[in-house]
Amino acid sequence: MIVRYRTGMKVSKYLHSCLAFELDGYKLLFDPGNFTFAEGLVKPEAFADVQAIVVTHIHPDHFYLENIKKILAINKVPIYTTAEVSKVLEKENIKCTIWEDGIHYLGPFKLQVISVVHEPVLDNPTPQMIGFIINDKVLHPVDSMEDALLIHTGIELLIMVTMAPFAREIRIAAFADKIKPKQILPVHDGYAKDFFIKQRYANYNNHFKKQGITFHELYQPADSIII
Repeated sequence: MIVRYRTGMKVSKYLHSCLAFELDGYKLLFDPGNFTFAEGLVKPEAFADVQAIVVTHIHPDHFYLENIKKILAINKVPIYTTAEVSKVLEKENIKCTIWEDGIHYLGPFKLQVISVVHEPVLDNPTPQMIGFIINDKVLHPVDSMEDALLIHTGIELLIMVTMAPFAREIRIAAFADKIKPKQILPVHDGYAKDFFIKQRYANYNNHFKKQGITFHELYQPADSIII
């Protein structure tokens, strides 16, 4: 397991777009989707110590009901999500809190919730989606690259989609170029083979290095950085 730096907020990646944020003994889990437990690389027990779960939108690579149930079976934690996702959870008698735009606090985390527009997907309705500014340091736009996010230019860390049906490498890099973060953590790569991910990461690393932006190459489940 890779851990870089030694103090501050720890951000761990658990396949695709499943992320855990840890600070002062509090652990916050984002988007345990359908890739999270794929091939048995990650077990539900890995999240036995999380204090809360956030689901950003209804797409299965971010919200997978069976995985939510597996986590809740061993750790009955609160869930924070959109009104669209809440309807699915309520049918299963799973309680959740709907988050609107604004500032919310969970433990040591300040979470600025912002409604963001999902990039267009072929023959797929646009889902309700929430992005985040976490502790004024992290921009997590989820699957959005809209210009409205450019007000966060210069932020410490950008959680960046690296490959997707809705965007090519050039568009993704161009969005990050405009944000000008100090660091980038890559996500949204769960459907690619390891050799392809490494090639794509190398391309991004070479590109962002020219601008003095640190691109973190995280390959294994639970690889993490600390900011």
